[in-house]
Amino acid sequence: MSTYDMVMSGQSDSNIRFADFRNLILSYGFRERIKGDHYVYKHDDIIERIVIQPSGNKAKAYQVKQVRNLFIKYGL
Repeated sequence: MSTYDMVMSGQSDSNIRFADFRNLILSYGFRERIKGDHYVYKHDDIIERIVIQPSGNKAKAYQVKQVRNLFIKYGL
């Protein structure tokens, strides 16, 4: 199952590798800025910004849900 499918299914939010999650966001044209352990993403066509942090080598489940909701809102 692809990272996109895992994020959009909502069934494994706490089991998504952080590196894969970052690559997914970047693949949709977001620009990345890193400040400490905060990864901040902006996109020219989207008002909201995405801020994620690793939890070990996994993405935080609530941040996966936020990104899923943003992808749904903007049809990504």
